[in-house]
Amino acid sequence: MSAKADPEVAHIPQTAKANLWRKINRVDFIRASFVAVCAVAVGSGITWPLPTLPGVGVAGLIVGCWPILVEAFEDARHRRMSMELSMLIAIAAAAAIGEWTTSLVITAFVLAAEILEDLSMDRGRDALTDLMSFLPETVRIRTRDGMVAVPLAEVAEGQTVVVAPGERIPVDGTVLAGESTADQSRITGEPLPVDIAPGDEVFAGSVNQVGAVEVHAEQVGAESSYGRIVEAVKRAQSCEPPAQRLADRLAAYLVYLAFIGASATYLVTRDLTAAIAVIVVAGACGIAAGTPLAVLAAIARIARTGAFVKDGAHLEALSTVDTVVFDKTGTLTTGTPCVVGIRTAGGTRKDDLLALAAAAETYSEHPLGQAIVAYALTRGVSASTPDDFAYQPGRGVVATIAGRTVAAGNRVLVPDAPKAVEGQGLATAVHIAIDGTYTGTVLLADTIRETAKPAVAELHRQGLATMIVTGDEDPAARATALQLGIDDVRAGLLPDEKLTAIDAERAAGRKLAMVGDGVNDAPALARANVGIAMGSGTEIARESSDIVLISSDLNDLVRTIHVARRARRIVMFNFVGTIAVDLIGMALAAFGLLSPVLAALIHVGSETAFILNSARLIPRRRTPALHA
Repeated sequence: MSAKADPEVAHIPQTAKANLWRKINRVDFIRASFVAVCAVAVGSGITWPLPTLPGVGVAGLIVGCWPILVEAFEDARHRRMSMELSMLIAIAAAAAIGEWTTSLVITAFVLAAEILEDLSMDRGRDALTDLMSFLPETVRIRTRDGMVAVPLAEVAEGQTVVVAPGERIPVDGTVLAGESTADQSRITGEPLPVDIAPGDEVFAGSVNQVGAVEVHAEQVGAESSYGRIVEAVKRAQSCEPPAQRLADRLAAYLVYLAFIGASATYLVTRDLTAAIAVIVVAGACGIAAGTPLAVLAAIARIARTGAFVKDGAHLEALSTVDTVVFDKTGTLTTGTPCVVGIRTAGGTRKDDLLALAAAAETYSEHPLGQAIVAYALTRGVSASTPDDFAYQPGRGVVATIAGRTVAAGNRVLVPDAPKAVEGQGLATAVHIAIDGTYTGTVLLADTIRETAKPAVAELHRQGLATMIVTGDEDPAARATALQLGIDDVRAGLLPDEKLTAIDAERAAGRKLAMVGDGVNDAPALARANVGIAMGSGTEIARESSDIVLISSDLNDLVRTIHVARRARRIVMFNFVGTIAVDLIGMALAAFGLLSPVLAALIHVGSETAFILNSARLIPRRRTPALHA
């Protein structure tokens, strides 16, 4: 693969031009130029030693046709029809009837088209592989003996990594110390820098901007978000999606059609020049090269928006889905309980009840108790330290606070709590009793992700149906569906029942993308046409999926589907366009309306147009803003 410049300076015009020149194979460029000069020379009348066998023309064909001959020989050896073989036959036929200038011009056009194809494919690969050189080679870690610099490959989970302003964050982890802003655009697609402070999650591949931070390494190397992207890059460059196999077959069919058309033309008209033009005008290189370019470029664009696709076949499958199935908890919701209401009894003030509940839950490790304590802190309600604390599994906690016994838990622990306050299953109730008397209830519920509602609305706008398949209770699932505008709900399902629901929908003819985050989602993710895992989800969910939303932003899901559909439209346009141009061109050539040179121009022009059409998907390189 050709050398690449640091992506941080790739936007400089002079550097970009230099990179472009370095990417062009010098031998190919010299060969194409030599053939073009030979074509001009023969066209100008330089035909020594014989007009029927000009030496400069022979030299030009020998030099120019060598790479075409090598590829054509390999194709013929494997009994595979190809454009190189058809072009070689056309070039040889033109020379055989004395059309040396035509033969050389066709050769020059073919070589120029090969250079353009290689450049376009390199740009598509570069859009992916420039990710691989972005992480630092060495990092600083804090040890008992101070800071030491070690190679990135030697950093282990649990170590503390020190990242200075302007440096790239090398691991996934949590900020332990320091405050800064981070450019996470390469990982999450978020264009604006985000503030980071102790307790915040950061991703490998982000750029630390204004302050030094210390990061607790949680996922390193291939396990980090950036490492997973790199692995996806390797798979994307080596896989062959179904569309590519179809493109290769179509290319062969078009070549066969060209030979049949050329044979028919010669039998009817006895015009060998017209027959040669029929072969020359037919070209499927636009789809044969444009299809893998579109796949590579689409995967690169998706990686830049906060997700990664494990290979091109999954991208193609995603482009055809008509229904998106969501798990609820941890996917449409954050999976973290939050206080949504406080109800009091006996004239107790809400803040007083909250203070007692938070004090009772101070030492609790239960998520509901921790949510109550966190809510009190955000409200500025101070909670005293309990004198005594006892956790009763399945019931709640009992604590002694300032001489009073405070119980916080379910109705088993606080039996005189009224049933009506439990919100009909839409919220979890933590009842509070003081000295055995019911005093009030704190209601907690899982919060819906901020991006869920706009993401679902955009999916509907794109014509996709939506569904919730969850193990949660039916009332909570339907309340979430109603709030988000989701079409269908299947609730109270065990993992095998989720699998049955997916199978039933597929049997009904639906093409499904399943989005989930938990262990119980893994079978359904594997069974759906496309499995999509939240980056914040479990390891088994990510491994079972075909696509991972690194930042767990559902807007990334919408963008990923949009790019997949756009790539499919581009590939299909190239398919239809190639067939149309070839059929019209062969008809015109058969009637003698196209000379071989004009046929070659149309061949190369259409190929160029379709390759450039695919290249529209290639994302522009962008430079992270570095601040000292």
